[in-house]
Amino acid sequence: MSEILLAVLVGIVVGTVMGSLGGGGAIVAVPALVYLLDQSPLEATTTSLVVVGVTAVVGAAQYARQGLVNVTDAIAFGALSIVGAVVGARMALVVDGDLLMLLFAALLVVVAWLMWTRAGGQQAEEEVAHHWLQLRPFHLDRRRAVRVALVATGIGWLTGFFGVGGGFAIVPALVLLLGLPLRRAVGTSLLVLAMTSLVGLATRATAAVHLDWPLIIAFTTAAVVASLLAGRFSARLRPERLSRGFAVFLVAVALYTLVNSIAALTG
Repeated sequence: MSEILLAVLVGIVVGTVMGSLGGGGAIVAVPALVYLLDQSPLEATTTSLVVVGVTAVVGAAQYARQGLVNVTDAIAFGALSIVGAVVGARMALVVDGDLLMLLFAALLVVVAWLMWTRAGGQQAEEEVAHHWLQLRPFHLDRRRAVRVALVATGIGWLTGFFGVGGGFAIVPALVLLLGLPLRRAVGTSLLVLAMTSLVGLATRATAAVHLDWPLIIAFTTAAVVASLLAGRFSARLRPERLSRGFAVFLVAVALYTLVNSIAALTG
């Protein structure tokens, strides 16, 4: 029962982060599953894909009802991420678990820097987006499309390898590459997360991974509810303060993960 309660509490944090920032929930989920709930890194990252995927689907639907999802951008970005997600998921099956967590700690530091940088450069909501891809009439900005393809593939690899949705990188990419306003980038990111997380999960389906379904159901339910509430109230929050606070929290999680992974490798 204590594990279920702990999963619910972590799920609330994960859902709040995803609903307000459009991603980053798995950054909290993976270390919590490994160090607080005693799951192996492979089990934790696979469980994370389930939680993030379901929460992203529900969150994207909420933002879509507000007209804050660019479906064309999300589908293109998600499709380009699939190759990277498949390669990353395959690599995760053969990498040592403790080494995986050490690399994950390094990733957390990079993510913290991205979040802090993004907070200092928020774009105005009225800024016009870069329409790099348009279906009717068809238009493709080839130079920007190459950049989008490279970034999307890299984010897909993060999704498959680390079991994270990549929303912490998708949102800045949508803001910086495509000029989307922050809340529209968050909504679009959640749709991309739903696609890439489910692809990464499907890729791991052939592996012999034990999943604790009662824990997953409790975790996911709490994350979904928290995501819906956070999405509803995120318009009232100052995004730059939330992003910078999250960046500081990531550094703390990175240090904790780093100490534990080094101890495991040297112990």
